[in-house]
Amino acid sequence: MAASVKFICFLGLLAVVLNIAGLDAAGECGKSSPDNEAMKLAPCATAAQDEKAPVSDSCCAEVKRIGQNPSCLCAVMLSNTAKASGIKPQIAMTIPKRCNIANRPVGYKCGPYTLP
Repeated sequence: MAASVKFICFLGLLAVVLNIAGLDAAGECGKSSPDNEAMKLAPCATAAQDEKAPVSDSCCAEVKRIGQNPSCLCAVMLSNTAKASGIKPQIAMTIPKRCNIANRPVGYKCGPYTLP
């Protein structure tokens, strides 16, 4: 019993130390991974493959939310999930403009692509 209490205390202390040290795995999209955020962009699938396809309101809402952090939006559009679902990054980068998002990060470099 005493050993298990010590182990639990050790795990708690370890969690506090890792959190203070900033090792809580926060990345471009905060605590969510770009792949998890990419799943939320399912309504954008057709629009991210065909520049002439209409962009749905639900797609625009998600892009606007994620686009508040341009580095997250970039990571999402270049993520393994996006690639596996057939997203064409050069077309996906046009979605913020096609959604008429006023405060989109125009000119933001995203890998070899630039947001229009």
